[in-house]
Amino acid sequence: MPPRTTDSAPERRDDDRPRPDHEPAVEPDADAVAGRAGEAGEAQADEAQADAEGARTEGCGAPSAGEDVDQRVAAMRRTADGARRWRAAHLAGCAALLAVALTGGAIAFGGAGNGRAGGDAAAVSAAGALSPGALARGDLDSGIASLQKHLRAQPKDFGSWATLGIAYVEQARTKGDPSRYPQAERALKRSLGLKPGNDPALAGQGALAAARHDFPGALKYADRALKQNPYNERALCTRIDALVELGRYDEAEQAADTADDRRPGVPVFTRYAYVRELRGDVRTAREVLDRALDAADSPADIAYVATSLGQLAWNQGDYKAARDHYARALAADDAYLPALEGRARAEAADGDRAAAVKGLEQVVARFPLPGPLVALGELYEDRGADGDRAKAGDQYALVDAWTALARAGGVNADLDSAMAAADHGDRKEALRAARAEWDRRHSVHTADALAWALHVNGRDEEALPYARRATATGYRNAAFLFHRGIIERATGDEREARDHLKAALDLNPGFSPLGAREARTALKDLEKNR
Repeated sequence: MPPRTTDSAPERRDDDRPRPDHEPAVEPDADAVAGRAGEAGEAQADEAQADAEGARTEGCGAPSAGEDVDQRVAAMRRTADGARRWRAAHLAGCAALLAVALTGGAIAFGGAGNGRAGGDAAAVSAAGALSPGALARGDLDSGIASLQKHLRAQPKDFGSWATLGIAYVEQARTKGDPSRYPQAERALKRSLGLKPGNDPALAGQGALAAARHDFPGALKYADRALKQNPYNERALCTRIDALVELGRYDEAEQAADTADDRRPGVPVFTRYAYVRELRGDVRTAREVLDRALDAADSPADIAYVATSLGQLAWNQGDYKAARDHYARALAADDAYLPALEGRARAEAADGDRAAAVKGLEQVVARFPLPGPLVALGELYEDRGADGDRAKAGDQYALVDAWTALARAGGVNADLDSAMAAADHGDRKEALRAARAEWDRRHSVHTADALAWALHVNGRDEEALPYARRATATGYRNAAFLFHRGIIERATGDEREARDHLKAALDLNPGFSPLGAREARTALKDLEKNR
């Protein structure tokens, strides 16, 4: 499954938690905010209303969340059809309909708070503004509407502008709507214009940069926010995310330790666990996630952490434990997308292909994102019934459409493109995208993507160092081991190839319907040649 860190969990601010003496307050008091109404000029009020109503007027937004998702899904599918006939002309008018999937985290490791978790959507402070934590735990759409209403009356409330910007980032993630990113950028800039250097807005800019896969930018904003407030939870988490995605794992480990010292809690625990998993320390990762689950106090957090435990178990080939964790996540939130996808993958790996196909069909019907699209396409190919090859082709065409629309919308989708195109698309494009991503960051995932793209283009000697680098941290990932084994076989190192192909299948024999089948075939051939 894809990397899991870039999809930041919402910052949780507990109002009754004592704050360190040197941690600056980030939310305006009620009297100060209430007194600002008379200070705002007519032009400011009009501009505030325009931005506050942006969710209804920008892009292709629809009156309701359900209709909004349906329209974007339909547009994605129309785009896939058009891509096969006249891609360039069609894309120009549809860029705003991109369904954005954040690779580290969108599907596999989504943040808490998905718009369906429990909580009072009208849980507004005395001044009418929502805290980031309350917003994340409540109904996101209603929370944004409350903020918009508040800011029409109080356009100088810098704290609420920052919260609105963060909420738009979260809305883009949970609803696959990139039109929220420009709105988020405007809201965060407004907050900084009203109070330069305020840490909630800087942390929000970091989260926005991470959502756009601008990890150097995310790190820069996180560091600026932490200079103002070393205890800003969102900035602490974004800093870990950025360092992980840049492949700077020693620094990420230090950042996780620092965050755990300053703001222990669910968002930090999950990141700490992932850093340990990347080091091959699965036991510690599991213990930390268990601790996080014990600390989870909302349906959103329970779904978030239980899903993380489910992925960890799936990665180790423990499908029963994975399904149990996903069941717990879905008991907390029956529409939590990462858990729905994870459950389907576990069902497929455990031999329940019919349930897996049905589950992934339900996922992609609402959110046609690269991870589940490829997984569903491979299940169709593996099943091989009448019409399945055409069905698989339709899923891969949607990935192509998603990638093109992502780029048209200014989102860096090279890693997604490289991983999907290497097996199911244009191999030359896969290599171009993988090289471009490697130029930006040196994570294990980009190393694996570049190794595999080089392999499918017949450049195995060049691929081998990258395949070795992808497995060098100790990260236990069956797909990485499989790729390395296949590349070693192509370069003539049959002993190493046998070891790594066997390790992949021993670790997670259902890591991919097609990949696992290829690994078994290659290993059988190698054993014959001994």
